[in-house]
Amino acid sequence: MDGFLERISLMKIAQVAPLHESVPPKLYGGTERVVSYLTEELVKQGHDVTLFASGDSITSAHLIPVVDRALRLTQSDDHFAYHILLLEELSKRSHEYDIIHFHIDYLHFPLSRQLNIPQLTTLHGRLDIPSLQAIYREFNDMPVVSISNHQRMPLPIANWLATVYNGVPEETYTFRPTPGTYLALLGRISPEKGTERAIEIAIRTGMELKIAAKIDKVDKDYFNDRIKPLLKHPLIEYVGEINEAEKNDFLGNAYAMLFPIDWPEPFGLVMIEAMACGTPTIAYRRGAVPEVLNHGETGFIVNSVEEAINSVEKIETISRQCCRHIFQTRFSARRMTEDYLKAYSSLIETGFQPRLAG
Repeated sequence: MDGFLERISLMKIAQVAPLHESVPPKLYGGTERVVSYLTEELVKQGHDVTLFASGDSITSAHLIPVVDRALRLTQSDDHFAYHILLLEELSKRSHEYDIIHFHIDYLHFPLSRQLNIPQLTTLHGRLDIPSLQAIYREFNDMPVVSISNHQRMPLPIANWLATVYNGVPEETYTFRPTPGTYLALLGRISPEKGTERAIEIAIRTGMELKIAAKIDKVDKDYFNDRIKPLLKHPLIEYVGEINEAEKNDFLGNAYAMLFPIDWPEPFGLVMIEAMACGTPTIAYRRGAVPEVLNHGETGFIVNSVEEAINSVEKIETISRQCCRHIFQTRFSARRMTEDYLKAYSSLIETGFQPRLAG
């Protein structure tokens, strides 16, 4: 790794983040958190980085604030409009950069064909949406990066440049060699996140479950109708949405983390956050889970509530030191940044340019 970093030339890099959350987010926001980790590591390595993001973002890069604060905190009823302004500001400055790295899905693709500069896009979300087929068939010249190999499966027609697994700075999470006594559930409360499953697993194993999660407006009825009544059980505690510092203690002090999802998770950042603390994860075999978790080493991959319950009983066979070591090897921000630098260098060296419209 060090040899590669010594050989690579310093670059002028633009990172283009979504405006829904600040970079990093104050609470929930996986994409913006990863953008922050990448940006800060690039600056640390000496690159000249410009971050296009909301004005309440905190970064050591040059910040171009397109809006004063994250759109989630405003009364704006049209988030799309501000992203158009973001692209206009970027187009005025595009000549200043060696490469532009987008994190805003496909919104910029028409503009990208007019920009005479190497660029790539990391796709952070799910891609099993039928309307995406037409987009990526038309814009099959746009180099895109997946965050797992499984994420690519619905879109084989896309111009895949690389898969780059998300990474977290090693110093962000503290290794805890001694397990706590509760199960943890972290993220967002929604049907596909498996909150009801997690509660059933905890009750049937007789272990306390602490839930730290965001509730989106669209999921409030689900929470009130299906989850809130279950919180009356003495083993179940809902602690609300937590920040990164609180997450360190929440995950590090857990016996294990539950990840009983029921959707094609593109990555699952919380799994490597738990891993960084030494905390193993019990996760359903969905999406990228088999790429992120090492079954029997950093946790257990299961297919049912019964298998999850059996895995809770076996969790002491998992070495917390092994969890931390595998995190450092596979999922550090430094490793993620090296992978992106390889992609940047490849595009710059080959002189890639998007196909001009018309």
